[in-house]
Order: sequence, then structure tokens, then C-alpha cells
Amino acid sequence: MPQDAAAPLTGGARTRARILDAAAALMTTVGLTRTTTKQIAREAGCSEAALYKHFRNKEEIFVRVLHERAPRFSTALEQLPDVVGDERGPSGHLQEVALAAVRFYRRAFPMAASLFASPELLATHRRKLDELGTAGPQNASRQLADYLRAEQELGRVSSAVDPHAAATLLIGACFHRAFLDLFFGTEAPAGALLPETEEEFAAQTARALLDGLTPRATS
Repeated sequence: MPQDAAAPLTGGARTRARILDAAAALMTTVGLTRTTTKQIAREAGCSEAALYKHFRNKEEIFVRVLHERAPRFSTALEQLPDVVGDERGPSGHLQEVALAAVRFYRRAFPMAASLFASPELLATHRRKLDELGTAGPQNASRQLADYLRAEQELGRVSSAVDPHAAATLLIGACFHRAFLDLFFGTEAPAGALLPETEEEFAAQTARALLDGLTPRATS
């Protein structure tokens, strides 16, 4: 077995993984509101008592699903402080963030949509984020803005641009693209999704943003 291969999960770790996999599948198909811990336990092949050994409630499971089963948007953002000023440059890193964001939002939308139909459930979710010490959705634009500001200090991003506005533009574009992907599914009319592939979308969105971020040569 290769040295870098992950060791198979056993015991409680395997049960926890099955619970998260089952919860992700149910929350994606029937929604967060209609998913119960009893259903999750049944789908995971364990008792509800076993489920509660790993998670306090459904809201905690939901938060963990977003962080551990959705595409790792948070990882792409957390790596940004370490790549400031490197040879890849802002273009490459913005593309990576954009691609991760589209994939994360496309996965998270079906699970999270029912949050906004219930003010009580949404408030519970916000409290759960606080209890677990997990940053909310505002953290994405903050981390990206911090990266852009650091690149500004190196002269690789225009000092005339507000980094928070630029970060919001990029993340907002990814949010919209994920929404369109889900709205149309496999039946998108011609021209509805341009650029057509998510990789090309990430590249072109980063390029369009950087056209306004790149410092202009002075005469």
C-alpha cells in the first residue's frame, strides 16, 4: 500500500463517516427540514443512540456535512495567506478559489435551501456555528479580501480597488453560476451557461476581475 494512502476507517470513525455520508445524501435529496436523525441513522446502518454518540443534534450534523462532505472551499481560502507574492500570481489563485466556490455552492444549495424557509431553523443554525466556533458565510469574502489586500501591498493588485468589493464580486459570480447550474440541471438552453464549463468559468471570471485589479502603467 502506498505510504500516502489513507488508512481505512474503523470503529467509531467509520460509523461517524457513514452518518455524514447518509446525512449528505438525505439533505441533498429531501432537504434539511424533512431530514430527521432517525432517517439518518437508518440510512447509515446504525442506531439513533449511536448517532448521538458522535453528534449532539441534526444542526451539528449539517454543519459537519458542509465542512467535511462538501467540496473544500474553505481549504482554498485558508491557503491564501501562504501564497501571497508567489510565482503563480493572483490570477492562478483566484481561479482556484472560483472553481472551489462554484463546486461548494452547487453542493450546498440543495441542503441549505430549506434554512431560509424557516426563520427559527436559520437562527438555530447561526447559534450552532457560534457554539462550534465555526465561521459563518461572511468569512469567505473576508479571507479573499485579506489576500487581495496583501497583494496590493506588493503592487500586484491596484491600490485603487476596494478589496472587499472585489472579493464580493468574485464570490457573488460563483454563487450565481452554481444557482444557474442547479436551476437548469441538464436542460440548460443554448447560451444560458457561458462560459460553458466550470473550469472556463473560473478562468474567465478571474481574468475579468483582474482586468480591473491590475495596476496601470503610468506615463
